[in-house]
Amino acid sequence: MGFPISSGLLDAMVLAIVSRSDTYGYEITQFLRSAVDVSESTLYPVMRRLQKSGLLETYDREFQGRNRRYYRITSVGSAALGEYKREWTDHKRKVDSILLGEGAEQ
Repeated sequence: MGFPISSGLLDAMVLAIVSRSDTYGYEITQFLRSAVDVSESTLYPVMRRLQKSGLLETYDREFQGRNRRYYRITSVGSAALGEYKREWTDHKRKVDSILLGEGAEQ
C-alpha cells in the first residue's frame, strides 16, 4: 500500500532535487522514482508550473547533438523550499505522533 503524493509535496520534492544541482527532467524523474511512484507525464507539468511561478528557471545545453533542458532553482524557489521544509517537519512530527507514538502530547 502506498500513500498518495499531494501536488504541494511533489513541488517540494522537485525543488529539493534541483536545489542540490542543476539537472534535467529525466534525471529528476529517476531520482523521485527511488522514493515515490511518479511518471514523467506527471512531472513535466509540475516543472512547467514551478517555472511559470518563478521557482525554477531553465536553460538548454547540448548533449550528444541534441539540446537538453536543465532546471535551476531561483532565489524565490529557495525561499519556497525553506517554507516547504518547515511545513513538512511540522506535518511529519504530527503524523509520527499518531502513527508511531513519537512525541505524543498527552
